[in-house]
Parts: sequence; structure tokens; C-alpha cells
Amino acid sequence: MYTHEENNEQMQFLEDLEHYNQSMENAYLIITKKKTLDDIYLELENENYDEFYLPFDPVLHNGRDSGTIELLISHFEELEDYEKCAELNILKSKCLEIPTGLDPQL
Repeated sequence: MYTHEENNEQMQFLEDLEHYNQSMENAYLIITKKKTLDDIYLELENENYDEFYLPFDPVLHNGRDSGTIELLISHFEELEDYEKCAELNILKSKCLEIPTGLDPQL
């Protein structure tokens, strides 16, 4: 049986995990240009979101750096979302000029 404190810690962990997963999904949408900052600001104004998490500062960076892209690839590999991994690898190749042998039609 869990104590009240252990239950709170478990709930906090699950909430943090949800925020982490949402930040990865949000970063994917921004990096692949499926959403823009304007889209996000509009959705925040329309109260579609209470908060919007990203693993980078979108005002300072577009997220198209090797560290962020590698983080996303690793995340989506863990989730076995290989379509997103393939798209990110192609994007990485285009952004960082690293040949991957994948379809360059992105």
C-alpha cells in the first residue's frame, strides 16, 4: 500500500512524463514545420492549451540542430514510431548536410 507521500510522488512522476512526451511531440511538429509559432500562439490565445512544452527555446532556436533532432529520434525510437524517426533522419540530413541514404523528398 502506498503512503500519501509516495502516491503524490508517483502522480508527479506521471505528470512530468506526460509533459516530457508532449514536449517531444510539440518539438516534432515545430521542427517538421507542421506547426508554426504563430499557430501555437493562436492556440494559446484560444485556450486550446494551458501550457505548451518544448525542449528548446523557440524564440532563440528553431530546434533544427543535431542535439535536438537526435533527442527526438531517440525518443520516437523508444516509442517505436519509426515513421517519425525516418522523417527526422531525412530532415537531419537536409539541415546538417549529412547523407543518410534516405529519400531526400522532405
